[in-house]
Amino acid sequence: MQTDEKLIYMANQIATALAAQGEARAVPAIADHLNKFWDPDMRRKFMGLTAKPETKLHPLLRKALGQLHVKTA
Repeated sequence: MQTDEKLIYMANQIATALAAQGEARAVPAIADHLNKFWDPDMRRKFMGLTAKPETKLHPLLRKALGQLHVKTA
């Protein structure tokens, strides 16, 4: 599995694990987890991958994207 695929896989795993909390709690929890535990380069790379139409994201993960802290270079 390539690094790009691993980022998508890990983010989807996080979303799947938190989905049981319901959308209202899961969406901010997903963003919070990625913001706390992923370094800025990982988040920036991940956000670039999410722009590709073929990238398959958990629906709650897609909703959390707007809450990720990503600084552009």
